Amino acid sequence: MPEEFTLDGEVRLRGDVAGEGDTLLLLHGWPDTRALYDELGPQLVAAGYRVARLDLRGCGLSDKPPATEDYAMAHLVDDVARCVDYLGGPLSLLGHDWGAALAWAVTALRPDLVQRLVVASVGHPSAFRSAGLAQQVKSWYTLLFFHEGVGEAFLRMEDYGALRRLMGHPRAEAVIAELERDGQMSAHLRWYRANLPPDAFVSPAPQLARITVPVLGLWSDRDVALSEEQMRDSARFCDDFTYQRLEGLGHWMILEDPARVAGLVLDFLAAHPVKF
Repeated sequence: MPEEFTLDGEVRLRGDVAGEGDTLLLLHGWPDTRALYDELGPQLVAAGYRVARLDLRGCGLSDKPPATEDYAMAHLVDDVARCVDYLGGPLSLLGHDWGAALAWAVTALRPDLVQRLVVASVGHPSAFRSAGLAQQVKSWYTLLFFHEGVGEAFLRMEDYGALRRLMGHPRAEAVIAELERDGQMSAHLRWYRANLPPDAFVSPAPQLARITVPVLGLWSDRDVALSEEQMRDSARFCDDFTYQRLEGLGHWMILEDPARVAGLVLDFLAAHPVKF
């Protein structure tokens, strides 16, 4: 069983860790918690890795600051840095959705913390922001999420119809129950409000330091929110980028086929051993 840990501070973070070996830190996205990795995590542990999962700020059992500015990317990067310090870094990062965006930011801003990077669904921030109209159309819902009260009301429409049917979350019932607990609905949406304002649709792409560690990018062809271009073009911002397209899976590939994702991740890690 995973061992729970708590990172105390102005914002308290909760997580767990299991296994022995090279450390992998798994970062979830919206609207999930560390439970996103309930199936994937044990497969990585069984393959000989030490696997840590973190409830990111605003989510799960971690603290939920009430101010939008508390969710700015700089604070989120600091949260991961605190976790890496606790676990004993540097280590490898795996992120999905907002967790992927955060993993890119950590790797660019704190390269001393990261040995290898795996990102699912969300490509490099510059590739995402420069992916053109096709990606902007897919991101339409973020305009609603930005507005306090509007995003919450939209998600609750027709018994969470967007999450259940339009986006097709495989664990909709459990996720909805979690969102309705302890103010998580608004806390999750503060990630969008702090980091993806409407003018991001027309402003220049961010300029980040080049990614020098090996990167694996995973994209699934039934993803309704992210275009293939924004993942494939991430190669332009990396020294060593491996791309894998997963056929027949949606945005939540990690839940839909964890064994397939685990196989790709383990192959990548084996091909890029940690250098001490």
